[in-house]
Amino acid sequence: MKKIGILFGQENTFPQAFIDRINQKAPEGIMAEFVKIDQVEQHVDSDYAVIVDRISQDVPFYRAYLKNAALMGTAVINNPFWWSADEKFFNNALAVRLGVPVPKTLLLPSKERPADTSERSFRNLSMMDWEAAFQHIGFPAYMKPHSGGGWKSVYKLHSPDDFYRAYAETGQLVMLFQESIDFTDYFRCYCIGGTEVLIMPYEPRNEPHLRYATEMKTTGEAGEKLLATMKDYVLKLNEGLGYDFNTVEFAVRDGIPIAIDFGNPAPDADINSVGEQNFEWVVEAAANMAIARAQAHKPGQDNLTWGTFVHPHRAAAHDTHFTVAKPASGKKPAAKAAPKATPKAAAAAAAPKATAAKKPKADKAG
Repeated sequence: MKKIGILFGQENTFPQAFIDRINQKAPEGIMAEFVKIDQVEQHVDSDYAVIVDRISQDVPFYRAYLKNAALMGTAVINNPFWWSADEKFFNNALAVRLGVPVPKTLLLPSKERPADTSERSFRNLSMMDWEAAFQHIGFPAYMKPHSGGGWKSVYKLHSPDDFYRAYAETGQLVMLFQESIDFTDYFRCYCIGGTEVLIMPYEPRNEPHLRYATEMKTTGEAGEKLLATMKDYVLKLNEGLGYDFNTVEFAVRDGIPIAIDFGNPAPDADINSVGEQNFEWVVEAAANMAIARAQAHKPGQDNLTWGTFVHPHRAAAHDTHFTVAKPASGKKPAAKAAPKATPKAAAAAAAPKATAAKKPKADKAG
């Protein structure tokens, strides 16, 4: 019996639906359950072929448990080693390397010195030219932590005075200084298994319960081109990063989708947040991916997904498929892309196909 487990925290609707879907459709020899952890001993098998991780970003004990499980052969979704190394500034740099547009961004040293350091610890660091930074990034702008999520310690800045006031509050956090994108369309896109993409029109300026009740503003041929470009960017980013379960957000300026946030390895998947139709897509795609990974599981071997940045030789060709989510209002979206099969480099492990949809700016599951 190959077991699929889900490790989760405060969320309620997705974990149970995920388990139920797998147990309804999995072939004989595969079953799913909530992960059970008691005593954790080094180099001892976790007894799971696959674990879907929804909470280790908040619980270091779980992250250590998952790394040990991965060493023993468990396919952990998402890769706990890369997740530990992941941060927004590097992700932006990798996006530039992959040809995906991102906002202009500068990395800022922490306002306060880290604990156990002194002036002598920073002899390699020159004083920043703030005026040059302001001219490069412009205003309005955002300041946010280079690592983390949940919209914690995020500031919108309209002037140098705003910048200095916010920077003074950031303590030992390492921050990003990033241009603000004045957008006409906004999307949040699930990517599951490196191939399944769901593009969801999203309006982050609405009240939370109305953020999915929106439509694409770009229509016709331009809308079709925009959808195809976003699908391509989503697949490139997740192939490079090696994430099996992630979301990518795009702000569209002058017809160009600009990737705003694309390191969300435990994205919100609650039915009350994403809506019933998007929830159904996520449950089905995640269940299919987990079953495929269990079928491909090789006991005692490395069953993780590694991004092509880390392991270029691990890339393999897969078909990709995407769809556009309907607005929560039930109206049809302004533009719709038919499923297409295209070769794509993705992680070595087998994964299901993709559909396009979008997701709220709400971040990780807790």
